[in-house]
Amino acid sequence: MQRYMAERGLAHEYACPALSPLAADAMKAIQPLLATRPCLVGSSLGGFYATYLAEKHRLKAVLINPAIDPHVGLRAYLGAQKNLHTGEPYQLTEAHLAEWEKLYVPRITPARYLLIVETGDEVLDYRRAVERYAGAEQIVIPGGDHSLQSFPQHLGRILEFSRAPSL
Repeated sequence: MQRYMAERGLAHEYACPALSPLAADAMKAIQPLLATRPCLVGSSLGGFYATYLAEKHRLKAVLINPAIDPHVGLRAYLGAQKNLHTGEPYQLTEAHLAEWEKLYVPRITPARYLLIVETGDEVLDYRRAVERYAGAEQIVIPGGDHSLQSFPQHLGRILEFSRAPSL
């Protein structure tokens, strides 16, 4: 995404902060970026955060294989974990689940979202995302996996969605 935007002279509009495993710290890292009213792009837990922020701040968001309710779904992973981006080890605790539960938004505004999922996601059931974001623009790709193998094919649509007039 960063390269794609840079090739179009939009590098200054791209930001991808490293997010802490703690939701409160992740929100603090994102907060300074919200003043520009960005279109959020989030994958997995990032999609969960993007949903919370999109609803709270009336923003648009592109969700890629998003986590729906990590306070429920990640309970099975309590204990030692590793940040997939930094490699930093941490302990996933009940405190993490409690923070995520506070960020859960029961109702969403479908027009704010572009949902992109692959049916072969081995981590999350794509059908839950399709149901939760009913009424949103949805791209459902057969096969693939949680990393969204087809991501490069959607860069144009993501950029187009992000640049369309806001709600």
